[in-house]
Amino acid sequence: MRQVAIALFCLASPAAAWDFTPVPICTLFHQDTDVAVVVTYNPDGGEYSIQLSREGGWPEAGVFSMRFEGPQGLTISTTRHVIEVEDTRTLTVRDRGFGNVLNGLNYNTRAVAVLGDLEVQVSLDGAAPAVEEFRNCPSDQLVLYHSGATSRPI
Repeated sequence: MRQVAIALFCLASPAAAWDFTPVPICTLFHQDTDVAVVVTYNPDGGEYSIQLSREGGWPEAGVFSMRFEGPQGLTISTTRHVIEVEDTRTLTVRDRGFGNVLNGLNYNTRAVAVLGDLEVQVSLDGAAPAVEEFRNCPSDQLVLYHSGATSRPI
């Protein structure tokens, strides 16, 4: 749910660079013209996720693909994508390994999210430094919040 809030905030914001934050979980985010992209890693469960949010929502389709275009182009596909029930503007893919996603974001110039007949382009200009920070995110960055105060990492 936190990622949905971040993505929706980004949809209302002007276009920004690729950004990284390690707290409360490792997060890489970017607002492009038509889509907000949020990549997270939660060391507590060892799970990565990518969420793509767009005002027009996502069609139902059996296969979701991301095509990375550039010097190290590749296409990855999954049938394990989910369109969020509470907000159909957000599509999520979760997995324990995200090497191909991170390589695609890091070493290419554009990503194209494909679901059914819909293709949504994402510029990867400036993504590499934030992706490298994301890759180096310490696994002990999970932080508890109580009444606005931050406690020690757990």
